[in-house]
Amino acid sequence: MKRFYLYGVLLLLSSCQEEVVLELKSQEPTPIIEGIWTDAGTINHVNVSWSRDYYSQEPNAPVEDAEVFIVSPTNRERVNFKYSEKSQRYLPDDVLGGKIGDIYELNVKIGENRYVSRGEMLAPPRLDSITYSYKEGRAFRDDGYFLTLYGDIPFTEDNNYRVRIVRNDTLLNRRSDYLLFDDTFGTTILTKGFELSGFAFEDKDKVRLELYRLNQDAYDYMSQLVNLLFNDGGLFSPPPENPKTNIEVVAGEGEVLGYFLVSPILTQTIRINPE
Repeated sequence: MKRFYLYGVLLLLSSCQEEVVLELKSQEPTPIIEGIWTDAGTINHVNVSWSRDYYSQEPNAPVEDAEVFIVSPTNRERVNFKYSEKSQRYLPDDVLGGKIGDIYELNVKIGENRYVSRGEMLAPPRLDSITYSYKEGRAFRDDGYFLTLYGDIPFTEDNNYRVRIVRNDTLLNRRSDYLLFDDTFGTTILTKGFELSGFAFEDKDKVRLELYRLNQDAYDYMSQLVNLLFNDGGLFSPPPENPKTNIEVVAGEGEVLGYFLVSPILTQTIRINPE
């Protein structure tokens, strides 16, 4: 009798599975601003685009006629940005980049609306060396060469970091490639050796590492973005929502999405060549 009851429950559950597509209201496009300002001028840029409906398969439409500039209240310098048709982003006229210790303010004007965000160019930690070693594969790890970073974090506050990895000139940009860490477990992570355990490399791979020190609001945005990327929409997952932006609407109406990141950048390149 119990076995019959169990089979009946399983049959009922299997017959109740149905894909549900929610009918979401269409909303007016919202501007999305993504700005990166570092002390390495060649990578600085600002993306400005319009949001799209949740189920849309089209890419976000770029905004090509915005006024974009960065000013420094510290030294009163201003850097204008121009839209590049080739890269579909705004690039700075000045490629010198920012200076450690200065504050920078991003300004974006779209029609009558103006959006502003600020960030401080914090001092970088120290990145001394990168080593690699070969490890056999395990249940949750591929076999390959794994990198370990060595350096020093001398700061007692504002310890929010991101590592970007470029393999053979290709940025690793999947959801599992967002590598963020703070001082939750202390500041000796680089002193002891920080192994990038989730990234296996092969012989002859060229790997470039970029280490950023973020302001708290930019770090919070990145953390929320990672959580959103890993949200599978299951029964026990929280409702998806956009990360909290650090950009303000100071003139006009409506909302804004995106972030402004101000950070120093440390870069080292290594080629996997065991021989």
